[in-house]
Amino acid sequence: MNIKLEYKGIEQSKIESYQSLVLENHKLLNEKTGKGSDFLGWLDYKSSLDEQLLGSIKEIGEEIRDKADVLLVLGIGGSYLGAKAFISSMENYFDKSDSLEIIYAGNQLNSEYLVELLDYIEGKSVYVNVISKSGTTIETAIAFRILRKYLEERFPEDADRRIIATTDVEKGALRKLSDIKGYRTLPVPDDIGGRYSIFTSVGLLPIAAAGIDIDEVVEGLKAAIADFDNENLSENTAYQYAVIRNILYSEGKKIELFVNHHPKLVYLSEWFKQLFGESEGKDGKGIFPASVLFSTDLHSLGQIIQEGERTLFETFLNIEKPKNDIAIEEDENNYDGLNEISKFSVDDIDKIMLKATKEAHLEGNVPYIDLKVKQIDAYNLTYLMYFFMKACAMGGYLLEVNPFNQPGVEAYKSKMKALLKK
Repeated sequence: MNIKLEYKGIEQSKIESYQSLVLENHKLLNEKTGKGSDFLGWLDYKSSLDEQLLGSIKEIGEEIRDKADVLLVLGIGGSYLGAKAFISSMENYFDKSDSLEIIYAGNQLNSEYLVELLDYIEGKSVYVNVISKSGTTIETAIAFRILRKYLEERFPEDADRRIIATTDVEKGALRKLSDIKGYRTLPVPDDIGGRYSIFTSVGLLPIAAAGIDIDEVVEGLKAAIADFDNENLSENTAYQYAVIRNILYSEGKKIELFVNHHPKLVYLSEWFKQLFGESEGKDGKGIFPASVLFSTDLHSLGQIIQEGERTLFETFLNIEKPKNDIAIEEDENNYDGLNEISKFSVDDIDKIMLKATKEAHLEGNVPYIDLKVKQIDAYNLTYLMYFFMKACAMGGYLLEVNPFNQPGVEAYKSKMKALLKK
């Protein structure tokens, strides 16, 4: 297992008592007989790992890197969050000298954003990857209509070549338009929902275009699939995580704070919130997923975490090995008084901060789960994201909800359509 799980504030005997229930739900997942069983293709990703499909993704990704200054990824929810989380977690904080810039659109309805985006890409070589199973999701459809027109006017000779549609294989508005225009297309699998789709064409094309080795992604995925297909609760950390969350929820801990300490992982937190919020939040149930960045948010939300209403617990994502570290050197005058900690590096101090925070919050009756990951690279990040997906599926079944649908999302859409017709 590439993830070490530790916890405080939960009795071990309570966790062990879930073994029979975990076994029952494990069988429902593997035999595809539980709620939402039509959307369990992500359990093994066989269709996504097809060599011919991977070859096409690599080829198109390389073309985009070679010919484009900007790739516009158009999608909302799971159609873009997974890719954005993955790519932003891997990139350099400040060095943007890579030949390709990836910009996301179609994930909101802000007019200023689109106007300023059109101004920004003027004079640049642009490709578009529009991601929508139906082609009618309004945020993405509006952005695509505007940007398609822009491409057709800017690049009249090869605009259709610059658009790659990731959509349904047979039906939908985007499929129909793609067939008419001759866009290259990649499949959105029928048996995988948006928030579980990161390791399909939905996420893999932007990841490949970003220059990330998707062979490493595939290796991490294969390892995670094998490791978390284990019915033994004492050996499966994904199931342990699901069980601990369920216990804490039953004890009145209704809010989960996902804690990371790397600013570049902020969109991983956003992906986490969609995964668990959209999967568990139904039938009047569900842990509310929130996120914080420490130590930054200790100076804004630390007070309420420490002494506010006792309805929350924390899940710490602890990256053990940073890509780089820097020493705190001694200063002759020592004006800031830091010489006494000059034996530590910045990462040492960061880890001491995390340890101190966990201890303080535990004393304040905030239980915590600590997930230790060796480092952030394509292999380990893939492994981590699959860990969360498997834990989320088990967690949904423990709550006795369907973790693979999202009926509540349709509520605002139907209201919006009615208002637009008026």
